[in-house]
Amino acid sequence: MVLQPSERHYRDWNDRRLGPWCSPTGSPAPLSCETGCGEGSWILVCRLLVPTQVSLLSMEEDIDTRKINNSFLRDHSYATEADIISTVEFNHTGELLATGDKGGRVVIFQREQESKNQIHRRGEYNVYSTFQSHEPEFDYLKSLEIEEKINKIRWLPQQNAAYFLLSTNDKTVKLWKVSERDKRPEGYNLKDEEGRLRDPATITTLRVPVLRPMDLMVEATPRRVFANAHTYHINSISVNSDYETYMSADDLRINLWNFEITNQSFNIVDIKPANMEELTEVITAAEFHPHHCNTFVYSSSKGTIRLCDMRASALCDRHTKFFEEPEDPSNRSFFSEIISSISDVKFSHSGRYIMTRDYLTVKVWDLNMENRPIETYQVHDYLRSKLCSLYENDCIFDKFECVWNGSDSVIMTGSYNNFFRMFDRNTKRDVTLEASRENSKPRAILKPRKVCVGGKRRKDEISVDSLDFSKKILHTAWHPSENIIAVAATNNLYIFQDKVN
Repeated sequence: MVLQPSERHYRDWNDRRLGPWCSPTGSPAPLSCETGCGEGSWILVCRLLVPTQVSLLSMEEDIDTRKINNSFLRDHSYATEADIISTVEFNHTGELLATGDKGGRVVIFQREQESKNQIHRRGEYNVYSTFQSHEPEFDYLKSLEIEEKINKIRWLPQQNAAYFLLSTNDKTVKLWKVSERDKRPEGYNLKDEEGRLRDPATITTLRVPVLRPMDLMVEATPRRVFANAHTYHINSISVNSDYETYMSADDLRINLWNFEITNQSFNIVDIKPANMEELTEVITAAEFHPHHCNTFVYSSSKGTIRLCDMRASALCDRHTKFFEEPEDPSNRSFFSEIISSISDVKFSHSGRYIMTRDYLTVKVWDLNMENRPIETYQVHDYLRSKLCSLYENDCIFDKFECVWNGSDSVIMTGSYNNFFRMFDRNTKRDVTLEASRENSKPRAILKPRKVCVGGKRRKDEISVDSLDFSKKILHTAWHPSENIIAVAATNNLYIFQDKVN
């Protein structure tokens, strides 16, 4: 069925403070960051910056800039709002890493191939391709500006020499093909060398076109544009395991698309009430099961997770399983509804567990147990005393993401002051690391960081009052098979590798 937005009344529900509070079941025992999580021995492989518009023009003129790494290191003060990285995603092999920014651009980095002379540089990534994915638009019917910001990027498994990825802003999803070309045809009969049509009367001989070698060129071409199906802002896209369909989720609806059909989609979830004044929750994230094409999960601003089975009914408003943690009235506060909202949900690679991220914690749920999570990790519990100031500067509405490592044994998520946290599920140890420009020397070993809440502060600790809330790690990615991580900090992209890797 063709979806045409019919609602003339638009609201941005991202900042609504809805839903009851769900308290954690208690944090794990005090953990040490001296061991576990790769023994805490992560080293900086390289630091990259998202190119500016000026850099994009120079890249088109200079072919060799694709292999330049440190040329993108520039003063942070030159970064504009459009340069801020808004999403990071490895492809299925980990050889490519895509970033999207608020300027609507997609930058793809390619992993450096290992050589006999540079064995230790295997983990470095260099610019592979850069293209403008989305442009700013204006909806004249609703007098609404549509930002070009890239909300999500999702890779498709590679089937041939080309690469395919999905990118989306608030309204439109695009399918891009990224391919290489190192030969060009020459010797056309009807065209001259500059591509202009020749006079047929001057053509006296028949030539066979031949392919001539040329400098390697990486081309990004849009193959599909999926538009006009979302009234509210798209917050998630997820590729199905059948690789024929994908879903896109906004605040109130989830649509199922076929990759070959752009003018119609199927609405599988619709929580929009008849009266918008009765709205109590919104959809915050959604993802397909990694192995079962009929199963998907979506989270809400109430801190709940719903598992749906598309075999049960065409419209999955009735969930198959409902995951919610019991409320602890003793810990309820004015900010409870806000901090309980789930900002990210991820299936484990095995498909057995679900990981969710709210403002203060990361929780791991077993698909066979709906009443409470099996694991709860405190990301920055020291911020509970700062919720009032975080509410005033709107930081309390920040949407942090979370990721699994390749074996589902370690989880990672971001925090403030450019800190990011790793939790080892087997050893129950954690570590806090920092993506800092001051420690951006290649092969530099990251030192674990600690935050001091009160009392005397040790030399290697930082006071909670000294944290910089303008520096935040919202977007991270983990290599699918190796201990290589990508961390986005403003317009900086840090790539770290486990020292023992």
